[in-house]
Amino acid sequence: MAKIDPLWGKRYKPQAYALMADFMTLGKKKMKKGASFNSNSVYPRLRCFDLFKLHSWAGGLTEFADGRNQESTSEAVNAYYSAALLGLAYGDTHLVAAASTVLTLEIHAAKMWWQVKEGDTIYPADFTAENRVVGVLWSTKRDSGLWFAPKEWKECRLGIQLLPILPVSEILFSDVKFVKQLVNWTMPALSREGVGEGWKGFVYALESIYDKDGAMEKVRGLNGHDDGNSLKLHGLWFIYNSMIKLLKSFMYQTFQSKDSALRMHMYVFSQRSETGVNLPYQN
Repeated sequence: MAKIDPLWGKRYKPQAYALMADFMTLGKKKMKKGASFNSNSVYPRLRCFDLFKLHSWAGGLTEFADGRNQESTSEAVNAYYSAALLGLAYGDTHLVAAASTVLTLEIHAAKMWWQVKEGDTIYPADFTAENRVVGVLWSTKRDSGLWFAPKEWKECRLGIQLLPILPVSEILFSDVKFVKQLVNWTMPALSREGVGEGWKGFVYALESIYDKDGAMEKVRGLNGHDDGNSLKLHGLWFIYNSMIKLLKSFMYQTFQSKDSALRMHMYVFSQRSETGVNLPYQN
């Protein structure tokens, strides 16, 4: 809103920054002699991010019976991504730099600790053989299951590491080889009775990274979607954007040829696609 309506952005900047500061405050609390701690901020410094582990904990740096824990890496990633976008909207280069740095560390940690690739040696061989994602990572242990689902509900385990679907999701899941492993590991679970349509949609969105047509066909067959805008809008955008990238790659190779007629045809087609004409999911 701040980007498309600067007047609105100026009016509500304090509120927007208050939401962001809840988890992105960088200032330190200061101690005065003979007084308790005080601060120029009402929020703690980087509420959830662990500057030693270099990733977030869902409950922040607080005590818990079994240690700190993190279930959804994608939620943390999108939090810092949103802070960077807020900085871009307001021309706040300091916020953009800080949020982008934390965002990068969060993605790196997610790929290292939560995304379990075939043949990885970070975890014991039996765990690696049975899992493609960690359910909940603790400071003292790891769980295959989730807070809200058993380990057998693999579609939920995939989805909770992806939602909400936004452009940064492509960076979080940039390893196409791993994405294919993850989707293949998850697919058999979709035949279980009672699997939600929304959770299926997240699986198909990731599948589109390497099989656009197949994923689109499956999405068209869904009877429902995630109850937010993740699948209705961003999921379709995610799949469509993957198709455009494939087209651009093909175009680059085509433009190296000597066939000027074909080059022009591909250029016109790309311009129609970029402007949203004849999207593949439109009837």
